[in-house]
Amino acid sequence: MTEYDWRSAAARIDKLAVGEQAEELVRVVADLYGAGLERMLDLLHERGVFTDEVAAAFAGDDLVTGLLLVHGLHPYDAATRIEAALAGTTAELVEVTPDGVCRLRIPPGHRPHGLEQAVEAVAPEVTRIVFDQPAPVIPVSALFSRVAPS
Repeated sequence: MTEYDWRSAAARIDKLAVGEQAEELVRVVADLYGAGLERMLDLLHERGVFTDEVAAAFAGDDLVTGLLLVHGLHPYDAATRIEAALAGTTAELVEVTPDGVCRLRIPPGHRPHGLEQAVEAVAPEVTRIVFDQPAPVIPVSALFSRVAPS
């Protein structure tokens, strides 16, 4: 089977979906495909073949995971997806609130380079990202103070 260039197709859809009618058409077609995907997942689940291994395979495939995210059908919740995206970084997920706020803890002195993009890529339902950064154990100002002469 030849590999379908889905990234180019997605870019082409974005380019073509101009104007109210075109946007509505894309929305209706996407809803139809979303309903079909949801039914497929239900059928797999009803037959006991939607296993943890299948869920992991779906989550590990860029095209499938993207489609499932678009339709709110991803097998893993936002917190699980965010924790996986943060693996190997210094950031730690504190919480994802019901209203979509993602709170991350980063060590003192670290900058959140690339963390927002990583979270947005795996959890588009997140509405805001907040960084908690605890104060250092020794304040930086203390490093520059001088001992008063005796």
